[in-house]
Amino acid sequence: MRMRLKKHLDERIGACKDYLLAREGDGFFRLSEEEKLKSVINIKDVFKNTAPVTLELGCGKGAWALGSANVNPNKNYIAVEKLSNVIVVACESAVKMQIKNVRFLNCRVENLRYFLPAHCAEQIALNFSCPFPKKTYANRRLTSKYFLELYKYLLTENGIITQKTDNLEFFEWSIDSLKQNGYEVYDITYDLDENAENNVVTEYESKFRAQGTKINALKAKITK
Repeated sequence: MRMRLKKHLDERIGACKDYLLAREGDGFFRLSEEEKLKSVINIKDVFKNTAPVTLELGCGKGAWALGSANVNPNKNYIAVEKLSNVIVVACESAVKMQIKNVRFLNCRVENLRYFLPAHCAEQIALNFSCPFPKKTYANRRLTSKYFLELYKYLLTENGIITQKTDNLEFFEWSIDSLKQNGYEVYDITYDLDENAENNVVTEYESKFRAQGTKINALKAKITK
């Protein structure tokens, strides 16, 4: 079922313009390659520094990005979410909290080449991504071959992917996909400690833990 747009959505997003880097827009797909590439963002100009950047893909309401940015002031965070209805909540939270080292992108992950420069991120965070359990939709998973090739474009030389998920089948599928597509997988756990170093607990993670569901996590880097 199609999500109903929030009231005054455009006005609300406009009020967050300092935190929203770009919106893909309904007509984006009609643009030429040359026109699309004009949207590439100068990250140094945005943050006014050269601190390392973490991308979170599918950020939802922004709890992980905002929490991480708050405890890591020496890093920059760009959180990506395709749903305007959802990302507006994240942007409004950033405005309220006045966190300076986080920004948001309202676009589909597959179009990130048109918004972000090559090798801009030291980390790509995949937190509770949709597992798309039907095999016919496997190519939509954010750890499928297409997206893993895109991450090679976005990651720095020593950059890493981090993944957290409650879905064991999706997690094991992701491990295989990463290994088959040129990544070394390490720090694999099938029961992530809530208090593990650098672990920022999101609303989803809290809900799953309350239900007794174990959290799976890993790190991966491009095989040299």
